[in-house]
Amino acid sequence: MIRPLTFTAIALCLLTGATAPQPPRRIVSLNVCADQYLLALADPGQIAALSSNARDPELSAAADKARGHRTLRRPSEEVLAIRPDLLVGFPLGPGAVAGAPPGQWRTLGVASADSYAAILDQIRQVAHAVGHVDRGEALIARMNRDLAALPKARRGGVAAYYQRRGYMTGTGTLIDDLMHRVGLTNLAAKLGKPALAQVSLEEMVAARPDWLIVESATDHVVDQGTEMLHHPALARIPRISLPQSWTVCGGPAYVQAARAITTRLNAPR
Repeated sequence: MIRPLTFTAIALCLLTGATAPQPPRRIVSLNVCADQYLLALADPGQIAALSSNARDPELSAAADKARGHRTLRRPSEEVLAIRPDLLVGFPLGPGAVAGAPPGQWRTLGVASADSYAAILDQIRQVAHAVGHVDRGEALIARMNRDLAALPKARRGGVAAYYQRRGYMTGTGTLIDDLMHRVGLTNLAAKLGKPALAQVSLEEMVAARPDWLIVESATDHVVDQGTEMLHHPALARIPRISLPQSWTVCGGPAYVQAARAITTRLNAPR
């Protein structure tokens, strides 16, 4: 089984003249994070199947691109029938990915990114694995250019990424990375909270953040989990609403998230 290559290893192969593996012709993705990288970097004809959530706009920022591609309903059975030459999914140690059926498979593990640097590394890994290194570098160049072109936020302050049932996202996460990029301070860091913590309504009100960042799916009350986000005690805190699909995995949608946050910070009061 072939282990995922780091960018350093890829560069070493290029410098030493080592022969790269033949580009895969039947790639299967086992999760929505891998879907988005494949749709951005692989040829459509290389993609044999995407995950069951590939077309769900709540989870995938590339849902529109996924239309027309086969999606998995019974992954283990279908993978055996497809006999892919590359499986991409969440890593389960060297040479294994979550959801892969038993057998000898060429695999690439792609975890949920927790920073922009991790996203760039993953783009390079996937681009190499699918045989389109130049396409990966072009995508990175566009993302870097678009981020550099973002205006400086005119307002900053302390922000809390507050989710249904009172969960708050902490440091060492992609949301935390986005906050730092646009000049916000993560409330979780001030409160000494871990990567994910349940924060009561009373504690949130007492902390008095300048901004609440929320998932756009919670803009309206749909159940008890979202009801607390609309409590009158939180009504005066300005909100930044983002689709979950832009931050759940990372990937190219990172730029969209950064742009949306910056636009909101620069909007008239």
